[in-house]
Amino acid sequence: PDISGFTRFINETEIDHSRLIIQELLELLINANHVGLEISEIEGDAILFYKFGETPQLEELYQKVRKMFCDFHRQLMAYEYRRFCQCKACTSAINLTLKVITHYGEFTGYNVKNFQKLIGKDIIIAHQLLKNDIEQHEYWLVTNSLLQNNPPPGFAEWMQWNSSAKQTENGEIAFSYTQLSPLKNDVQADPLPQIDLDNKRKMISLSREYQAGIIPLFHASGDFSYRRWWQEGVKAVEEVTHFLPRVGMRCRCLLENGESFIYASSYSFTPDKIEFSETDEKENSTRYYTLEKINDHTTKLTIDHYLPKNLLGEYLF
Repeated sequence: PDISGFTRFINETEIDHSRLIIQELLELLINANHVGLEISEIEGDAILFYKFGETPQLEELYQKVRKMFCDFHRQLMAYEYRRFCQCKACTSAINLTLKVITHYGEFTGYNVKNFQKLIGKDIIIAHQLLKNDIEQHEYWLVTNSLLQNNPPPGFAEWMQWNSSAKQTENGEIAFSYTQLSPLKNDVQADPLPQIDLDNKRKMISLSREYQAGIIPLFHASGDFSYRRWWQEGVKAVEEVTHFLPRVGMRCRCLLENGESFIYASSYSFTPDKIEFSETDEKENSTRYYTLEKINDHTTKLTIDHYLPKNLLGEYLF
């Protein structure tokens, strides 16, 4: 599997968040491996999987390719709907896609200190096939050595195969390929968590104007990694589920008197107004943030604290 659009994505976006997005996507591809493949190496935007043994069944390989492609785009779709960040890397991640090269041949392994490497002409061929003349960049390419000169089967009604070849210094490499784009029609993002404030009562509301733009103030207040700098009693925050802030992310707050788990429960963005909320894991309290742009250098921040409607709890608060 090779991430298409990677070079442009890295060159044209902020490196901090593009690095984390690519890391998440590569880990997702690794987790989608359910046919016992080993990892030779991770090569920036691609993963070289391998397995010794007889020719694998194409049906089994297709199911792996399908899972990788769908999981990849489900992740991007979910991130597009849930992300907090408005940087160029985060807003353009949805344009990334995936292509997969599958080849069968001879190779062997050797060790360099603690690293296991693969060697053989067919390893070189697999790499060479990443560069080809296929215009669309979301496809599955299968070489004739794997097809054993048989026509590739159609695993779905939409699947249409094309034949081509790549000329190398060692000769012509024949292959077939099919576009994977129709698989996107079956991909749906997981539903967003629903925040329910109807059953809660607003206990306190605090507002203040800051001499800061709306985006910097949003990152300062919404990114859990900055929390210890402004919330009294918070010593540190550990991200539990995600690298980048988004709806549904869970964090562990290390407090002076213990710890608590919170998750980001909602988010809404316009250039002049940003709203987001966080709820503790037991849903005993919700903190709702509203940022309103006054001008390019001044932003009003309002924090509302909600508790479940309960006379005793409200009285104790």
